[in-house]
Amino acid sequence: MKQLTDISSLIQLLDDPDELVYSHVKIQIMSIGEGAIPNLEEAWESNLFGVLFQNRIEELIHEIQFDAVAKSLNEWAHAEGASLLDGVMIINRYQYPDFDQEKMLKTLEQIQHDIWLELNTNLTAFEQVKVINHILFQIYGFSGNTLDYHSPKNSFLSEVLETKKGNPLSLSLIYSIISQNLDLPIYGVNLPHHFILAYLDRFSLYKTNNIFETDVLFYVNPFSKGTVFSKKEIDYFLEQLKLDPEDSFFKPATNVSIIRRALSNLENSYTKLGNDDRVKEIKHLISQLED
Repeated sequence: MKQLTDISSLIQLLDDPDELVYSHVKIQIMSIGEGAIPNLEEAWESNLFGVLFQNRIEELIHEIQFDAVAKSLNEWAHAEGASLLDGVMIINRYQYPDFDQEKMLKTLEQIQHDIWLELNTNLTAFEQVKVINHILFQIYGFSGNTLDYHSPKNSFLSEVLETKKGNPLSLSLIYSIISQNLDLPIYGVNLPHHFILAYLDRFSLYKTNNIFETDVLFYVNPFSKGTVFSKKEIDYFLEQLKLDPEDSFFKPATNVSIIRRALSNLENSYTKLGNDDRVKEIKHLISQLED
């Protein structure tokens, strides 16, 4: 109870016009972390003080939540066997701190279940992809957001699952996460200016050394509703961009590099919107992925 009283006392001091007092109080509240947020929200809703007080509370809540996201991302990036879905959900918390994680998981599980019902062991790799494409793009109606391609919303999975619109990476994330849960060897590939998926030869998954281009059966483009293509199309794409081929353009990317790509997409979106504060924050999040 004493701690709650202390938090309440500190929060009341947020109305002090003296910047030195505010800075000191802010440091103390920040040190409490996310546990201070319910009290801050309650104080904001009470509307007992002026605009300065409310603005400072909003700023504090955002900074506390942002610090928590940065810490979680750093821990995720340096944890052994960090799952791609966990990384995606951490990014989602940046924009939607209170999003319903259970709802997101249930939505993904339902899509996965619907795909599983249509699969059987006799299907070829190509036929399996046709099943996934049918469920995702025809039954559920997912598609590329061509009208608002650079919107930040395309990078937040809860938003994409809600609107059924996304960018190449977010659609690929849904596709690959569900596929891997179904034991299908479909993984993300960091192609320049685009993001695609590779369907691997199952036997390549048991290799102790690196996966080679020859281990890829074919590629999938979720942004164009699951179009299947070969390495030749990637070669042609790179020629058009006047880029020399690199191994990373053809082979599965690590989970950390995929999350870095997702954050880079967000940085680009906020740059186009002229939102410098958000750009600065995203750059800080990207730095949390470094060794």
